Amino acid sequence: MKDDPGSRFRALHVRGQPLVMPNPWDAGSARMMAAMGAQALGTSSAALAFTLGYTDGHGIDRDTHLAHAQDLVAATGLPVSGDFENGYGDAPEDVADIVRLAAEAGLAGIGIEDTALPGTAPYPFDLAVERIRAALSAARALPRDFVVTARTDVVLLGTADADEALRRLQAFDEAGADCLYAPMGSGMDIQARICATCRAPVNVLVTGAFAAESRDSLARIGAARISFGSGALRAVAQTLHDVSAAALGPEGRFDPLARALPFATLDPMLRGS
Repeated sequence: MKDDPGSRFRALHVRGQPLVMPNPWDAGSARMMAAMGAQALGTSSAALAFTLGYTDGHGIDRDTHLAHAQDLVAATGLPVSGDFENGYGDAPEDVADIVRLAAEAGLAGIGIEDTALPGTAPYPFDLAVERIRAALSAARALPRDFVVTARTDVVLLGTADADEALRRLQAFDEAGADCLYAPMGSGMDIQARICATCRAPVNVLVTGAFAAESRDSLARIGAARISFGSGALRAVAQTLHDVSAAALGPEGRFDPLARALPFATLDPMLRGS
C-alpha cells in the first residue's frame, strides 16, 4: 500500500523515546498541533463531547465519532488514533466492528477501554480480555497495519487498584496488544512497573500529577507514548473561563484578550505554511 498510516504510527512507538501524541478536537486544533511538530494525533472522546455540548461518555454515538476522526485525518495527513471508548458496544463482535470501521475511516489505530459505559464498572476480567482479542483479530485481518491500544480505566475510575490494572494490562499484553494504557492521576512507580513488566509499548496520559513530569522523566521509566487526552481542550476551556469571567463579571475587564494569539501566528499554521 502506498501510504500505510498504521505502519507509520507503529514505528513512532519506541520504549524510552516516547512519541508525544496531542489530542485535538477539530481540524483547526489538529493543524496547529501539526504545525508545532506533532508526528501523530489522537482523538479524545471527552474533547469531542465538549465541542457538541456534552459530557464525556454521554451523547456521542459511533458514527459521530467516526466522522470526527475522518475530519482529523483529512486535516493534516498525520497518523490518527481513535479514542473509541468501549468500542460502542459490550460484545467482542462490537469491538471487531469498530476496528474495521475505524480502519475504513483512515485511522492508524484505535484505543479500546474496559469500562461498561455509560457506567463506571469494568467488564469482567475474562470478557475484557476477549474483547481485546476480538479487536486484534479484526485488526490482523485488515489489508494494512493497524495499531490496537488496550486500555484499562480501573484506577482512573476508582473501581480497582493498581494491581488489578497491571493484571489486566499483562493479560492484554499476552493477547498481543500493540500498545497498553492505564490512565491515572498519579503513580510514577505504577507506570514504571507497567513499562518494566509488559512487552508492548506503554502510553502515559499527562493528567494530574503527570502533568508536572517532563518527556525525559517519562522516557526514563520506559514510556513509548505520551498523550494529552482532553487536557489541551480543558486548558483552552480554562482560558475561555478566565476571559469570560473577567469580561462578564462585575469589573468588566477585557485585558485577558490581550494575550490572544495573533492572526499573523495563527493563520500560517492553519494554512500549513
